[in-house]
Amino acid sequence: MNVFVTGGAGYIGSVCVEELLNAGHSVTVFDNLAEGHRSAVDPRARFLQGDFNDRSAIAVALQAAQPEAVVHFAAHALVGESMTNPSKYFRNNVAGGINLLDACVATGVKKFVFSSTCATYGTPEKMPMDETLPQRPVNPYGESKLMFEQVLKWYQQLHQLDFVAFRYFNAAGASRQFGEHHRVETHLIPNVLKVALGQKTHVEIFGTDYPTPDGTCIRDYIHIADLAQAHILALAPGKSGFFNLGNGEGFSVREVISACERISGRPITALEKPRRAGDPPRLVAAAGKAIQELGWKPKFPQLEQIITTAWAWHERHPHGYAD
Repeated sequence: MNVFVTGGAGYIGSVCVEELLNAGHSVTVFDNLAEGHRSAVDPRARFLQGDFNDRSAIAVALQAAQPEAVVHFAAHALVGESMTNPSKYFRNNVAGGINLLDACVATGVKKFVFSSTCATYGTPEKMPMDETLPQRPVNPYGESKLMFEQVLKWYQQLHQLDFVAFRYFNAAGASRQFGEHHRVETHLIPNVLKVALGQKTHVEIFGTDYPTPDGTCIRDYIHIADLAQAHILALAPGKSGFFNLGNGEGFSVREVISACERISGRPITALEKPRRAGDPPRLVAAAGKAIQELGWKPKFPQLEQIITTAWAWHERHPHGYAD
């Protein structure tokens, strides 16, 4: 297929573009490079620099690309920032996304794959978390993603724009070529590995008194290549709906730090800090729907596999794409 990928210069987008190309699809990447990196775009892809907040820019780009499908990764995604600047999140993640949808309708796109988040659920009522849970976001980031999910349902009903929306848990790991480099890094694994690389003196553990086996928060980590494969499966005709993407197994902050020590062979100092407001003790996915309906099967479900690929990439690129 001819696929148009927004945010294809970002962490998740770059690996998905790589996997789409490996699967034989042709790809156009559209990214404003505010968070992404030009060198993170697979050279086999066509690259267009632009911002979907500019209605004319996204309309011209889609008209030029004439894609059969759009995969939409581009978004602001810092929870803490969304609590201090909600306007930025609603303008970009909702209003900008609507610009993209309108351009899709105008150019006859029939399939839309959306990068959503488990943050749409808020604090879950049960574990593991499946798609039947009520969605009660506790921050503007999660709310903005939920709002766009609602918009998608109306565009499907009124414009016949078929969609798949994936609610991610914690994306991690790397391909050989592409890895994780955020200008503001909030994710646990890369921050732990910065200590192993000697770029930070310590990593912080926020809360050690949670009702979990070792007192620290538990999260579900999913390899970036497994996320990418789900998006490729979503392009198949007749696939539609909302799907969780996770491994169905959680690992604590202490377990992640210990695994990073083993894999890197280097000591990692951790400092214990008070809890952060709004951090649930445990977030673990039930991804049975994606497995059954899409035929998805994670290839890298083990924490050690995920961290090994991340460490290999960070060792080769200690300063990320700034190298």
